[in-house]
Amino acid sequence: MAKTFAPRVLKKDRQRIDPTEVLGSDVFAVSDNKLFQGAKVQEIELKEIRVLGQVRTKFDDKSIRDLAENIQINGLIQPLVLHKDRDGRYRLICGERRYRAMNLIQKNSAPCFVLDNKTEEELLAIQFSENSSREALHYIDKADGILNYQMATNASERKIQVALSLSKSDVHRSLQIAKLSTGIKEAAKKFNIEKYVLLEVDELSNLALREILFAKIEEGELTKRSQLKYLLEKEADQLAGLSIKKLTAEGGNISSTIQ
Repeated sequence: MAKTFAPRVLKKDRQRIDPTEVLGSDVFAVSDNKLFQGAKVQEIELKEIRVLGQVRTKFDDKSIRDLAENIQINGLIQPLVLHKDRDGRYRLICGERRYRAMNLIQKNSAPCFVLDNKTEEELLAIQFSENSSREALHYIDKADGILNYQMATNASERKIQVALSLSKSDVHRSLQIAKLSTGIKEAAKKFNIEKYVLLEVDELSNLALREILFAKIEEGELTKRSQLKYLLEKEADQLAGLSIKKLTAEGGNISSTIQ
């Protein structure tokens, strides 16, 4: 029997669907779907939704515009996830990109999964799982999300591994990154600094060298692991005998010293 094929559609006429907006089967695997049970799908006015602390803090404007255009054409494929708090107000748990895109095209309301009677621990697990399942979650946001979960639940690293379905090394390294200074973390997002640059500099035993390299990171002058390797191999001996205090006293420039 001959196969039949769908009629050919010109590229310009093809419906565009953003795959990052399609709900995958493993989005809520971290909670074994139990935390998401009982959610009711409702149409909620955007002005009624509160946006508080979110896992994702880095947003790409072009990405939001593209998503808004996609929603305009195809509609909202994946509803927002809200929690109805005790005061009766709706809090955004998952979907800030979608929320921003809907506002960009001046939508008044959106379909939402509405949860209630969930603990903060349950909401953090849902929020972290949904954001981590999507592309482009910056490792800094992921790290801060894990630290926030630990602070809210007082969980050990082992319990975090189980609750969030993460490896032992992923949890440990993320917590290490999350505890770095705000300036370092902001620089990591601003300059797209490789994760292992932060980890390896943080683990240096020479405190003077460590501070010099972190200063370079904050300025966006050290972004890649290959750069760090070069500096450590070629300049470590020279830098090891110098302190930041001595460099300042001699009028030296940190950046020029390690270039």
